[in-house]
Amino acid sequence: MAAHSARVLRRGLFWQLRIALLETRFQFLGYLRLPAFAVPTLLFPLFFYLFFGVLFQQGGVSLTAPTYMLATYAVFGVLAPSIFGFGVGLAQERDTGALLLKRTTPMPTAAYLFARVGVAMIFGAVVVASLFLLAGFAAGVELHRWQWFALAAVILAGVLPLSAVGLAIGAWAKQQAAVAVVNLLFIGMSVLSGLWFPIHMLPGFLQDFANVFPAYHLGQLALKVIDLDLGRPLWFHLALLGGQTAVCLAVAAAGFRRFSGR
Repeated sequence: MAAHSARVLRRGLFWQLRIALLETRFQFLGYLRLPAFAVPTLLFPLFFYLFFGVLFQQGGVSLTAPTYMLATYAVFGVLAPSIFGFGVGLAQERDTGALLLKRTTPMPTAAYLFARVGVAMIFGAVVVASLFLLAGFAAGVELHRWQWFALAAVILAGVLPLSAVGLAIGAWAKQQAAVAVVNLLFIGMSVLSGLWFPIHMLPGFLQDFANVFPAYHLGQLALKVIDLDLGRPLWFHLALLGGQTAVCLAVAAAGFRRFSGR
């Protein structure tokens, strides 16, 4: 009896994983067919780094700036697919009825969320790998092998809290409002979190205000790997990042209950 239950459980888990991977594939292909999403997501971080981290730094004697920008622009690279994929994509599917249609199918809710996060990670991995190649071969950035892997791991793990931000927006905002909110948050978070230029260039009160943004803490965690962060302890960033993620998930859950009529 126990062996039969174990086989049933394994088949159930395998079925759910297969559905999740298929949904990830379909969503990924769908975004590839949207040049307005795929092209800026993949190319903007590379263009910015090429200009500010490579061309603008030529002739300089220090690699500090290109190394710093590698971490912050890599975080910028996962920001767009995370909050746009959930914030705009979820709101669009909800308003058009596609999300309601999916709820009538046997597909588990977890598979849908897994696919959204998976697509963001795929786009993020492509951006991160491209930035690493550009930094290593064009900007001359040199890191220990463990730092390359640790930096990639920190940045790709950041897809989860950033996706929670998008999920909270997509669960509440209408489609057109979601586009405006996500764009405003995307630009504001990029600037005020120190992703486009060092955070210490901002006025003091804005540096303190940056603590409310998950992208700021993710950027500091990435910079900590290469010893270029502001020096705050690891637990500080992890604690605030975890708290912000929990708040966003709670807001999203409330939005889904409202959508479900419960």
